[in-house]
Amino acid sequence: QVRLVESGGGLVQAGGSLRLSCAASGNIRSINSMAWHRQAPGKQRELVAGITSSHGTNYADSVKGRFTISRDNAKNTVYLQMNSLKPEDTAVYYCSANLMSYSSYANDYWGQGTQVTVSS
Repeated sequence: QVRLVESGGGLVQAGGSLRLSCAASGNIRSINSMAWHRQAPGKQRELVAGITSSHGTNYADSVKGRFTISRDNAKNTVYLQMNSLKPEDTAVYYCSANLMSYSSYANDYWGQGTQVTVSS
């Protein structure tokens, strides 16, 4: 089985920073892309940032210049450094990974989510 576990969420004041981590574990053969998404109350889930196995990145316009995605392939972990946080960044943040296990072809896996709350 494959698991993705996020950590690092919490409550922070506007202008502050948080660093999210997401570790993938289990029967993993290789990980292709990894990404962070978020879902605010009453809104659809949106892609925040993505990173390929060769560390190519892409960002939502709303977070460019403030958030940085990175990954440690040796640890099967993806990070999201969030700076200059705004109240509108408040959401549940989810990580995802497109990966191959030893028992299946490439599939998308999701973490359980971690709450980020930015107070004004």
